[in-house]
Amino acid sequence: MTVLVTGAAGFIGFHTARAFLQRGVPVVGVDCLTDYYDVRLKQARLAELERLDGFRFELLDLAEAEAFKALTLSVRPERILHLAAQAGVRHSLENPFAYTHSNISGHLSVLEAGRALGSDLKHLVYASSSSVYGEREGAFKETDPVDRPVSLYAATKRADELMSATYAHLYGLPLTGLRFFTVYGPWGRPDMAYFSFAEKMLQGAPISLFNHGRNRRDFTFIADIVPVLLAVTQDAPGPGDRVFNIGGSSPVDTLALVTALEAALGVNAVTHLIDAQPGDVSNTWADTSRLQAAYGPTPRTSLTDGVSAFADWFRAWKDAQRSSRAS
Repeated sequence: MTVLVTGAAGFIGFHTARAFLQRGVPVVGVDCLTDYYDVRLKQARLAELERLDGFRFELLDLAEAEAFKALTLSVRPERILHLAAQAGVRHSLENPFAYTHSNISGHLSVLEAGRALGSDLKHLVYASSSSVYGEREGAFKETDPVDRPVSLYAATKRADELMSATYAHLYGLPLTGLRFFTVYGPWGRPDMAYFSFAEKMLQGAPISLFNHGRNRRDFTFIADIVPVLLAVTQDAPGPGDRVFNIGGSSPVDTLALVTALEAALGVNAVTHLIDAQPGDVSNTWADTSRLQAAYGPTPRTSLTDGVSAFADWFRAWKDAQRSSRAS
């Protein structure tokens, strides 16, 4: 079995590709290495993957549909894990066309490549987002309405789900969408709050807490979801489209995240409490009962332990960067 992983140089893609390789499953990784955040981090992730047997990397923009289809037909993977996307709620307000390019055209390109594989394709798993739920209270269920996105990023992810449902209906593709809830941990994305907070805290710079620190997020530790991604991707559910929430199911507010970072980094944060930002939601909370019914219970790493693991990696990453610059 070969797995084609898009966004292999990204945070979740890297961790999942590495787990497949460590289990002896060949991986073809695809990424276009955009400069949305420091490309050196993406390159470092790829360097880790390239140390493992069975990894092949292709530098390619998924929106180049014919090139991606040609690659897919040459590899003929039994499974595709499509994680590549333009992320970031706030950035979608500044550069909207990057989102339609990567998240709409790129996703359609993957669906077309999957259709071209025909019966060789046993499963195509793709990344959606908790952002599709918009603003609501209580735990988010897959049966909740998702017709009021509050950011363009969320709108593109919902569009991906709708396109996927259409392709499952028209062409019998076996498709599963995963609505991720604030995944964090080592090798994470610098644009996410926990990462940017850590950077500023170690510099002694102030951090801004939107909505006066009252936003609540369902923080989900990366090591808890990788086994789930492996199980879902290796499944062969047959024709049709499914959607699952994948999250920690225990939301905490931003102030609790800051407290955990202070303990893990050994520094006190200087905080500025400011108003909510356009496109943000005040609460995310995953009801994962549907996922657990299909694939069993998932691990639940506490925020304290997860942030501590991130902080250990973060310090090592910063030390490696300083050593690289010095040499």
